Formats: sequence, C-alpha cells, structure tokens
Amino acid sequence: MTGIVPWICFHALLLRCFASSAQHPRDDGFQKTLGHLRPRSSPDVQAKAAKGLVERLLGNDQARLFYVDVDPDIGPRQKDTFQIKKNPLGEIEIRGTSGVAVAWGLHYYLKNFCNVHISWDGDQIDLPHTLPDARITITSNDRFRYYQNVCTLGYSSVWWKWDQWERNIDWMALNGINLALAFNGQEAIWERVYLELNLTRDEIDEHFGGPAFLPWTRMGNIRGFGGPLKSHWHERSIRLQHRILQRMRELGIIPVAPAFAGHVPRAFARLFPNANMTKIDSWNKFEDRYCCPYLLEPTDKLFRTVGEMFLKAYIDEFDTDHVYNCDTFNENEPGNTEINYLRNVASSIFSAMRSVDPQAIWLMQGWLFIHHFTFWTEPRVEAFLTSVPIGKMIVLDLQSEQFPQYNRLKSYYGQPFIWCMLHNFGGTLGMFGSVQIINQRVFKGRNMIGSTMIGTGLTPEGINQNYVIYELMNEMAYRRESVDLDKWFENYATRRYGVWNEYAVDAWKNLGRTIYNFFGLEKIRGKYVITRRPSLKLYPWTWYDPDKFFSTWNTFMMARHGRRNSSLYQHDVVDLTRQALQLTADKIYANIVDSFNKKNLTALRLHSTSMLDLFDDLELILASSRDFLLGSWLEAAKAVAEGDQDESASYEYNARNQITLWGPNGEIRDYANKQWAGVVADYFKPRWSIFLHALENSLVAKKSLNMTKINEKIFVEVEEPFSRSRKIYPTEPRGDCIDIAMRMISKWENLEDYDGLPLDNGPLLR
Repeated sequence: MTGIVPWICFHALLLRCFASSAQHPRDDGFQKTLGHLRPRSSPDVQAKAAKGLVERLLGNDQARLFYVDVDPDIGPRQKDTFQIKKNPLGEIEIRGTSGVAVAWGLHYYLKNFCNVHISWDGDQIDLPHTLPDARITITSNDRFRYYQNVCTLGYSSVWWKWDQWERNIDWMALNGINLALAFNGQEAIWERVYLELNLTRDEIDEHFGGPAFLPWTRMGNIRGFGGPLKSHWHERSIRLQHRILQRMRELGIIPVAPAFAGHVPRAFARLFPNANMTKIDSWNKFEDRYCCPYLLEPTDKLFRTVGEMFLKAYIDEFDTDHVYNCDTFNENEPGNTEINYLRNVASSIFSAMRSVDPQAIWLMQGWLFIHHFTFWTEPRVEAFLTSVPIGKMIVLDLQSEQFPQYNRLKSYYGQPFIWCMLHNFGGTLGMFGSVQIINQRVFKGRNMIGSTMIGTGLTPEGINQNYVIYELMNEMAYRRESVDLDKWFENYATRRYGVWNEYAVDAWKNLGRTIYNFFGLEKIRGKYVITRRPSLKLYPWTWYDPDKFFSTWNTFMMARHGRRNSSLYQHDVVDLTRQALQLTADKIYANIVDSFNKKNLTALRLHSTSMLDLFDDLELILASSRDFLLGSWLEAAKAVAEGDQDESASYEYNARNQITLWGPNGEIRDYANKQWAGVVADYFKPRWSIFLHALENSLVAKKSLNMTKINEKIFVEVEEPFSRSRKIYPTEPRGDCIDIAMRMISKWENLEDYDGLPLDNGPLLR
C-alpha cells in the first residue's frame, strides 16, 4: 500500500473519527462465534515449545532457572493469563494459559525484575546472580494481540531464512502475540490452482510479481513486475511455511491464512469469456504491462469455484486455524456504488470461505476505509460489514494511532475489531512516533460505550526501526491504565543499555517529549530532503524543534563512557547521528534554495559543497553499523537463489528497485527508501550532485532551470543504473561509530541557522 489519503479529507476524517460512541453492545470475547479460535496444540506441546524458547533466549544453563507450565484453566477462557512466582528450589515458575502466555510471562519477568531488553535491534540480557523473587498474576485486557501488515513480507521479511523467522516467532510469543499473518507459500498453491484451470506457464509467469513485490500482486495492485517466480522459489516457500506454521502452532499462536480476494490473471478472460470480470484501474500510474489484473466479481459463480479450489488446496498442504485474510479493495475502489452490490460482494466473499471451512473467520484490513474515505460512507460500510454474520469477521482498524475509524463506523457496526498501530510505511527509517496517543486512545477505544474491540495489534509495513514505539504499544495489551511516560522512557533506557545512566535517561526522556510525541494529521512517510529526488519545491517540516534534537544528540553521546561496548547503544548512536545529519541537510537545503533564488552564485557553491560533504559523512556513520548496510539486504536476496545466477540477478533487482524506484519508471519512487551505507553514496548523493550542478550552471549561464531534463538525467544516470547494478557492497561494519559520531557533532552541530526560509512553513514532503 502507499498510504496516500486525500488531503482534502483530513478535517472531515478527524471530525468523524472522534464522533459519538458506538451503538452496538460489546460481546466480551464473542464466545459463540470466536470461541473455536484457540491454540490447537496440547498444553504439553505448548509447554515444551515455550521451554525451547527459553533455552534459545537464555542458553541451557540459565534456562534451568526457569520452570514453565501451560494450564488453560488458570485464567478466563477467552483471555491469556500468566502467573509468576519463585519456588523453594530458587526457580522462577511461570505458568500460563498457553505457550504464548508463558513466553509473555517470561518476558514480563525479565523486563520488570531483571532489567532485560529484547528487541528487533538486539538483546541486552545480563541476569543477576540471584533471581529476584516475584509473585504476580497478569491477565490480558483483550482476546487477541495481532501482528503484521500484509506489506511486511515485502518490505522486511521477504529474504528471511528459517533462523530469522525462528527469532521473529520467538519475539512474537515473548510479546504476547497470539494472532499473526502467515502468508509464505501461497503463490505455490495458486500455481497448482492455475495449472488445474488450464492456464499456461507463460500466463502464470506474467501474473506473479517478484518476491519483493508479492504483497501488491496479491492485492491486485500490480502484476508481473519483478517476476517471474521460478519453481525453486515455490519449493523454498512451501518448506519455510511448514516450519513457520509448526512453530507458531506449537507456541499457541493462531496463524492467519490467505483466502481468495478475486484478483485473477488476465488469462482468465481467455478461459472464462462469460465470467463477470472487470479490469482493475492502474495503481500509481503503473503501465499496462505491469498493472490492471482482472477482478472476478465475487457474485459470479466462478468466484466461489476458484475460491474453493484455492482454499482446499491450501488446507490440504498446510491445514487450517480458521482465520483468513482477504482484502478485495485494498487501494482499488469498487466499481459500483450501490448498497446492495456491496452487501452481496462481502457476503459472496465470506461464503466462499465458509463453504470450505464452516468455522471460517474473515480477517480484513480496514485500510480501504481510510484510503478511499470518500467512497466508504457509513451506509456503504455498514452494508458491506453486516452482510457477514456478526462475529464472523474481524476488522483491523489499521492505523488507530492517527486515523482511527472505529468511532466513525460505530464500532464497525457490531463486528469485532482490533486497535492497531501502523506507524511505519515502506520500512523507511527516521525517528518518529506518537507515544501520548498510544498511551491514551487504546484505553478509550477499549472502554467506549458499545465497544467491540477484541485486541491490540502492530501493523507496520516495515519493521527494524523505532523499536521504542513498538515496545510501548505492546504493553498496552496488559496495562490497565496509562503510564507515566517520563518514567517509562527512563526505564526503557536503563533496560536497553543494562544500567541506569543519567545522560542516556535524559536523552530518551527528551526524545519521548519531542520526536516521539507527534500528535496531528500530517502524513509522516519518511520523506526527508536527503532521501527525496531533488527539487526546489521540497518543504522540510518537523513537529519538534530541531535544535532540541541536536541538544539531545549531544546529551546522548555523553553516555558513551561505559556504554561503548553495548551493541544497542552503538545502534542508537548511529540512528541518532543519522537523524541529526538529515535534519542538518534540511537547513542546508534552505540555504541552497535561498541562494539560488537570490542568484548568489558564491553562496550556492558554498552550500552545495556542504550538502555533498554531508552525504559523505552520512555514508561514513551508516557504514559503521551492520544494521545500516545495503550489502546485507542485497546479499540476503541473492542467497535465496542458492547459486542460480539468473535467479540471483532477478532477486537483486527486486531488492534494489523496491528501495529506490519502486517500479520500472519510478512509479512510487523513494516510497521505501532506506538510509543505508551504499544507498547514500551511490543513489542519494549522485542525484543531488546532478541537481546542484544544474543549479550552478543555471546561474552561470543565466538560463532558466529545466527540471524535466534534470529528472531525465537523474533517471538515466543514477536511478535506473543503480536499480540494475550488480555492484557488491560490504556486509560488515567499518570504523568506530562512537568516534565517528563525535566528529560529526564537532563538525555539524553549530551549523548556523538560516533565517530566510522557515523550516516549518509547509506540509510534509510530498
């Protein structure tokens, strides 16, 4: 998804999102309709899986200090409970209603009693010699803790091997996640179905996109781009999916499977000329070769036939846990506005699931209600949702932290919903978050009159960024009231680095009050000056005072004494320095624009030199951390090919194109940009170099600036060549990040502010 909301709808959206309370009474747990959604593995299997997790996390020796047990009867049947106590043998006993509850309890104990930190960025685990005593019982507020966006598989985990998936699943359980997408392998199943329907290999190949673009092929946004998929990819994904599902089920996590949404290859028109199909409109101006598959109308009898074929084949291969994701209209507006049409469409989609699995539950991302806000009026939404029996659909209120829809849509007219934090688009880097909103509105959504909220969820398009926001959000699943945010950030800093440090604590408190305290309707998409295609029409914008961030950066670096060997501190040094340099670039950019407009050639050359110098320094600091290396992303992509050179080249193109052009011609250019070493030096900087030289030449020759020619030059000389390059980049860090950061502070922190062009006078970059 691109996350584009029409700007003109923002004020109407705000008013409607916080309108009167829902009209439908809450059915706590929806026991009659959702009661069958429970861990399928026995308590013994779940306990064994939880014990395995403890051993992977702590090592066998320290794992012996913990006794785990699964007992579904220690808490309410529709919610998870864990109990923690120290027994006479000195062991910490953790009992839970499921394997997830046990793992969640372990994490709770390690965080709150042992000062341990576990994150996407790495772990800080240094247990005390004597484990502290504890006696506590925690029950979840809601039935579910949900995880993943349909796009996450493309932006973050597309190249993962089993060891990365294993750690990810462990992380889910440790954070209480008990409902999660599991989408690997579905193209292999679709291939079987398409062949059975007599599509040719060529017709299938022109439909499936490449690995990095599969989420958007699945949702009918594009077709074929980055493909085709070879048999090796299908075989690998089938094997991987079996291992993922087995581990999730052993721990008590309910996997969400894919279902047929109606998007089909164009070859269906040849095979089924009488079927009711419509050509989907072009998405983000993709050309015909890569856009516009057909939507098989759910009301057509062929829809049910195909839907049943797919679901039966999927269940035959992977079995089922009865929850199915289906998003027919993700950024594709329905072609018919009639209420009865929308009612019949939703009913038909669900009927295709239920005909195969009578216990089917439809899980739907609610993004369509935001993206096509003007289309999805309350009567249309009500007709669509209530055509499915109440409780047989779960709606993900996908971006509750900024554009909640549950109030406007009256708690989804009785259908259960999950309060989700989307936060990130495209896996972009850049520090931001909305801690006050998370700390308040989750409770309001849960406690509003008639609420049908049954869970909390994380739905980022990409992970491995801004972990602090996700840590706070995860705690909302068990917290009964809002936290003291200053104290929370203090505890976070202490856990993350293993010991209390006044400078680290002060820095994180300041971050919590400023950069992580966004509260508004502006669309934050990681679109910063340095990562955007150059132009004179960019508008740097922040909701916080950049100077306060520079002060926080300085304070944070004062914590380096004693923290130098902490891998998490090193990661954060690079991240804060990256953020500081990109803010510095905003200031330099303002000077560049002003110098050009005033035709001051000397000043333009000075500021242009500073900008290009900053790119070199940004490359230097990023190269000092393994977490910010382009080489790691590219090598992971190539490794999936296992030596097949054609496949390796295809996967590398997928990996490069997604983070740059996002399409053959830059259809969603820079949407998933990354401030990684390699990208900065060979993509971002060369684009700006061309632009800055063009500005200078314009003043020297006294000719107007021709942006069309500049953009053509950038595309031909930088963007497309980078996307197709096979250059090898380092996968190991170089240099001492702390020493480099200190040099950066000395060099850049006192850059004189420019008064001519306000830094906060425009909307976020488009």
